[in-house]
Amino acid sequence: MSRPGRASLSTRARAVDLSTMVGTVSLCTPVMTASGTAGHGVELAAYGDLSSLGAVVVKSLAAEPWGGNPAPRVHEVEAGMLNSVGLQGPGMAAWIEHDLPKLSAVGATVVASIWGRTVEGFEKAAAMLAGLSPGERRALVAVEVNVSCPNVEDRSRMFAHSPTATAEAVDASRCGLPRWAKLSPNVGDVREIAAAAIGSGAAGLTLVNTLLGMAIDVNRRRPVLGAVGGGLSGPALHPVAVRAVWECREAFPEAAIVGVGGVLTARDAVELLLAGASAVQVGTASFRDPRAPWKILGGIERWCARSGVATVRELVGAGHSG
Repeated sequence: MSRPGRASLSTRARAVDLSTMVGTVSLCTPVMTASGTAGHGVELAAYGDLSSLGAVVVKSLAAEPWGGNPAPRVHEVEAGMLNSVGLQGPGMAAWIEHDLPKLSAVGATVVASIWGRTVEGFEKAAAMLAGLSPGERRALVAVEVNVSCPNVEDRSRMFAHSPTATAEAVDASRCGLPRWAKLSPNVGDVREIAAAAIGSGAAGLTLVNTLLGMAIDVNRRRPVLGAVGGGLSGPALHPVAVRAVWECREAFPEAAIVGVGGVLTARDAVELLLAGASAVQVGTASFRDPRAPWKILGGIERWCARSGVATVRELVGAGHSG
């Protein structure tokens, strides 16, 4: 039985078929959490039924524990939010032992997100997923390869800023699960990076990660964030994400695409679907309201019903057909 106040779409008949496919991965709905915004496990379970979401995408995990950046790490700006958490995490082994079983127990569909500071780091994290027993991995449907992280082998430039580095990281992340490459918008042409990811075996693209940004405390005359700069998410990122999804759908018509960036409402989600995404991720909105993923999912269903849309799959890429 759902707790009072919890949002759930799984306990009643739906007027719209919300199921979708991201490549070969079947999802019950098109709404997922975004990596880094819903914790490593069941943190959002108190606010809604995790099994009614398309997937829970967990915070990016490295093979070993990582402490992240110095505080302050998060700062609200007019256009959204800056964060410089720095991929803090317990490491893959701890997540497998403590968090994955809890996600499986509540019926969540899980996408593991991995990162590394070297190509070998990606390989080690992926190998730990590959080594899971059938029981341990039954909730896992894909691995998101977060290449928007510093590559210490290339003067700490982001993997996602280089086609070669992206290809190497994606190739190293083979683990028997479909790989979705999470790409950065901070490049001249995201299609060039996407092509490299697909060429190295990525089954899908997650578009996009945060924009580079910073804020200065004018009274202290110092950067607000402990790491000086950070990633900008929220409403300002949404048009950037829509364009990236649109361009990659045009360039790679058969690619599986997940849209992420500034999804605050059902309309935002529908816009990304029309641009060519098969599913969307909700991130920053969850900091303001932890029930946001379920509210947006309900809004998509109502929008489809009002608009005479029988299945959400009708919307995927429909903006290109005009």
